[in-house]
Amino acid sequence: MKNLKINLFFGLFFLATASFAQAVKKDTVKTNQLEEVVVRGSIIDVAKDRKTPVAVSTIKASEIQQKLGNLEFPEILANTPSVYASKSGGGFGDSRVVIRGFDQRNVAVMINGVPVNDMENSSVYWSNWAGLSDVTSSMQVQRGLGSSKLAISSVGGTINVITRTSEMKEGGSIARSVANNNYSKTAVSYNTGKMKNGFSSSILLSQTSGEGYVDGTKFEGGNYFIALGYEFSPKSDIQFTFTGAPQWHNQRSFAPTIATYIKYGQNGEPNIKYNSDWGYLNGQEYSFRTNFYHKPVMSLNWDYKINSTTKLSTVVYGSWGRGGGSNGAGGIRGNAFSSDVLRRADGSINVDLIQGWNSGAQAVTIGGTPYVRVQNTGFYQNSSASGRSGAGTTASPYVYSNATGISKISSINSHNWYGGVINLNKKINTKMTVDFGIDARTYRGIHYQNINDLLGANNYFDNTDKNNPNRILSTTYQAEPNLNPFFSLDYQTAKINYNNDGVVNWFGAFTQFEYATEKLTAFVQGAVSNQGFKREDYFFYLNSNPLASTDFKNIIGGNIKGGANYNINEHHNVFVNAGYYSKQPFFNAVYPNNQSLVNEKLTNEKIVGLEAGYGFRSRIFNANVNLYHTSWSDRNQRNTDTNSANPGGYFNIEGITEVHSGVELDMTAKLDKLKLNGMISVGNWVYKGDVMSDRFDQYNQPFAGSTSTKLYLDGIKVGDAAQTTASLGASYEVARGLSLDANYRWSDKLYTAISPVNSNGSLNFTSPTGTAPSANTPINRGSLQLPSFGLMDAGFSYKMLVGKDKSNSVNFRLNINNLWDTVYIAEGKTNTFTGMERSEFASGTSGNAAYATYLSQGEFNGVHQSNQVFFGFGRTWNFGVTYNF
Repeated sequence: MKNLKINLFFGLFFLATASFAQAVKKDTVKTNQLEEVVVRGSIIDVAKDRKTPVAVSTIKASEIQQKLGNLEFPEILANTPSVYASKSGGGFGDSRVVIRGFDQRNVAVMINGVPVNDMENSSVYWSNWAGLSDVTSSMQVQRGLGSSKLAISSVGGTINVITRTSEMKEGGSIARSVANNNYSKTAVSYNTGKMKNGFSSSILLSQTSGEGYVDGTKFEGGNYFIALGYEFSPKSDIQFTFTGAPQWHNQRSFAPTIATYIKYGQNGEPNIKYNSDWGYLNGQEYSFRTNFYHKPVMSLNWDYKINSTTKLSTVVYGSWGRGGGSNGAGGIRGNAFSSDVLRRADGSINVDLIQGWNSGAQAVTIGGTPYVRVQNTGFYQNSSASGRSGAGTTASPYVYSNATGISKISSINSHNWYGGVINLNKKINTKMTVDFGIDARTYRGIHYQNINDLLGANNYFDNTDKNNPNRILSTTYQAEPNLNPFFSLDYQTAKINYNNDGVVNWFGAFTQFEYATEKLTAFVQGAVSNQGFKREDYFFYLNSNPLASTDFKNIIGGNIKGGANYNINEHHNVFVNAGYYSKQPFFNAVYPNNQSLVNEKLTNEKIVGLEAGYGFRSRIFNANVNLYHTSWSDRNQRNTDTNSANPGGYFNIEGITEVHSGVELDMTAKLDKLKLNGMISVGNWVYKGDVMSDRFDQYNQPFAGSTSTKLYLDGIKVGDAAQTTASLGASYEVARGLSLDANYRWSDKLYTAISPVNSNGSLNFTSPTGTAPSANTPINRGSLQLPSFGLMDAGFSYKMLVGKDKSNSVNFRLNINNLWDTVYIAEGKTNTFTGMERSEFASGTSGNAAYATYLSQGEFNGVHQSNQVFFGFGRTWNFGVTYNF
């Protein structure tokens, strides 16, 4: 059904747009003056070689189209300095990127100069932009604070994506590619070019589907892009774009332990494709973890040349995101959907068994005893209850219920987002230019849960809405996107568990002064912003409670930065830059624990960046060397308290400081038909100083009997990305139109994503590094280092000119990624070392059992098997054919 709907939508859409293209083709002026990248106005801050004093890497559309294949969009950056890209759980669009040790919540992503990081938590979900690679003309990675004039979250860097415009030269393409695991992609595009009447248009459509490399990760997605332009006069023109990428994909959200991968592998080797989040229902693949989203984005750019020295650039935009992600809810006698007792022998979830239990038709054997579900008020009724209550001690054992069941539910994260940027660019004289501008945005995030599948039960009981208690619901909603870009049922859907909106208003002003001569370029930028946070809750508070709708909490932030580049001669240049950024906290730091009480200890994060660089340019060889030092202080971190004595509670850690410094080298060489490229980056990313942690209950009150605890973080390595990376690549033109290429990439000094909270609910790092702990507390051993790894990729390209005047072409491309099928750990989620002692585990019977399990597990490449990890993909391939006309 999903395939049919998406195919029908794109078929009709393409017929309509193709008809339009044929109608305007006769009125087209053919021109070869337009380059691959068209940057209009002064809103898009593109760094210029030997002029803009920032560390930058630029990737053109030709390289993206050639090498990306079935990789995720951020992975094309993996061979640039200080960038670590991984597939995370391995689902379609679930990849992530880290720059200089800062995750993508602290990396600004800009599309045509417009910020796209989520306004509540600054996240970027690449699955929402699955078709972006199809319409990208150029992508720049500016490491460090970057050159953007806006006050954006570029702590680690800025990814600046420039899409195609309506003014691309006349022509089109049809592309088809296939890959491992039944991957299939089809894309068509057409550009009218600039017509005599001043109009221009560009249209692209694509569709992608596959089984997924990881078990149980099927996916399907589409992409549409429309660009329309009109030139009123040589001084004024507009560009309208509308794009979206509706998709659904099954995920691997939970990172299994290494021991689990080995358990479901063969001959002691891990099954790196293992996924614990799915199973079979009636012989069909069934995943409890499905992500689905449709985020159409519309923008209108107007560029106006007021006179020979003054330009005005304006963009207004809107985005309407609809969708979310699913999970399992409830339990069978205290066992969630992911419990081992509900699995088949191959490790997949026995969804048939869950449905049989839910409907009362099948018994479930737990601990050697069969149990049959009982009705509640005459129904087989599901809820969020697990079926287990009590303290779980010998004196007060758990009480289990036979009345609860398991459902599939979705957490919806929709939004309505509107904004605009205006920039006035004025040349004061031949050397001095000044910019002034404003950046305004308003955002409403819509958050709730609904029911996807009752899995055989009659209905669902929910008592979380204080305004409408004791509701019994039976309506279910599909975990798939609606193809109508303006469709919304967010305020009509039957909701469960929580229902609230987060409203964020942003208003910023910025300016830049630039001085430029043939040898020297210098700039100073400044920006200030006011971010207002408001929370509206429809469930947790009575409508009469003032906390049901808060006032705005306004927080001021901003940045100032400057730099200079000096061209010593035609070969050598040097640059320096420095900046200070006061960054507002995320929404969940303003309103902790999903409630409407403002955090009394709010403070802005402070970032100080220093950088210096050297560049060499020649006809054959180019090279860049960069040195950087970034201090990130007053970070706030909140971790869930996993101790059953404090349900819904959390640990709040304030004043965290990280210092990231390093050196980067990248170089290219062109020797006739041979092209070489290489890079190496060495970082030292550590925590600086110790911090205090406080424990709170679910109502944001200090947990009874708790006191502030000191965490000894000073000198501990920052995890979640390789601190040392290197790559070396080469391409060789064997014959006219035929080339071969290969690239080897090395990752080292990769540490796990450390957590201050231990699995038993206690805190880690409560003693100085390496010293003996107090009772039942782990020794502070620092960050767990994962094994280094190297990956080899290879490719083959052939371009064949066709047509009467050889003006068209057919392009063939084969990519083989991880050619040697290397098994490696790409991400670590826990920090368990070998050689731990009994005193480091919880006291009592549970601690004995946990320690016995720990001792029973060995090592894998020096890493204890109890650690939760994501393995990287093994060998994959893709093959594509593109016809350009």
